[in-house]
Amino acid sequence: MSKFSEIINKDIPVLVDFFATWCGPCKTLSPILKEVKDDLGEGVSIIKIDVDKNQALASKYQVRGVPTMILFKNGKQVWRQSGVLQKNDIINIIKSN
Repeated sequence: MSKFSEIINKDIPVLVDFFATWCGPCKTLSPILKEVKDDLGEGVSIIKIDVDKNQALASKYQVRGVPTMILFKNGKQVWRQSGVLQKNDIINIIKSN
């Protein structure tokens, strides 16, 4: 857990993608997030958390469905949504936070 706290306590936005290997929409979201990272570069950190391997973390953030994306800024949750979003929507959300 403490390593996760270090990761989300950054000045830049940190987008956490809670996913599962068996989840179809998660597979759809993965290349979209890669494009977001390619577009924003150092302006965002994107990490993927496998809910099956990190059940305590998923439980702590009350992740009930996958994919769930949570955006953190300086360790605080500033936005979250379940499901797949398009690249431009995700970029706009990150930029607005």
